Amino acid sequence: MATAGRIRSNLSLFSKVIRSDSIASHRSILHPQLSKSFTTASGKEEKVKVPVALFGGSGNYASALFLAAVNANSLEKVETELVELVEASKRAPTFAQFMKDLAVPAETRFKAINEICTQAKLSEITKNFLVVLAENERLRYLDSIAKRFVELTMAHKGEVKVIVTTVIPLPPQEEKELKETLQDILGQGKKVKVEQKIDPSILGGLVVEFGQKVFDMSIKTRARQMERFLREPINFGIV
Repeated sequence: MATAGRIRSNLSLFSKVIRSDSIASHRSILHPQLSKSFTTASGKEEKVKVPVALFGGSGNYASALFLAAVNANSLEKVETELVELVEASKRAPTFAQFMKDLAVPAETRFKAINEICTQAKLSEITKNFLVVLAENERLRYLDSIAKRFVELTMAHKGEVKVIVTTVIPLPPQEEKELKETLQDILGQGKKVKVEQKIDPSILGGLVVEFGQKVFDMSIKTRARQMERFLREPINFGIV
């Protein structure tokens, strides 16, 4: 409980900064092929905006998939399928190598993806998405695209992922108090999801990460700060 108490007092330093941040809604700049491939059953695309602006190739693909899944009312299904596919690929070295190997002919990639989607009974949205990745030689980025896609779905549901790094696991009560503290800071309408990480190298204390913010209260960082302070020249005020 002592740890959570320290967190509660120190995290208030971030509260004003966090509350002043607003998540802007942006239209995604869609890849031409993604725009063409991802249409609703009626052929009419509703005006949907991504909850967070993502940049780079993976962000662009993830945003396009998000818009397609929302328009098809299949967001949760597509998210589940994508995450399960990534996890399955990690347990299947042959498939993982297949996705990364650019020497595989396009026709072979297309056929393999179609067979996988049929056997796994994946939704049409997920299937079309994987086909586009195969055609554009982007299957090797599936893992990073999936992570960005999950960022969008979490933001859409008002969830905030908080990574807490400690030397040993937080006791349940301290984790509960930490979660309540973060919930107070983030305000209503947000759901905190805490992920604990263990890293003995921080020596003690903890590091809290959420959004683009990092609050480092580790002994390792404090020791480095003290070391820099002690190395600074001392001014005795001699005239």
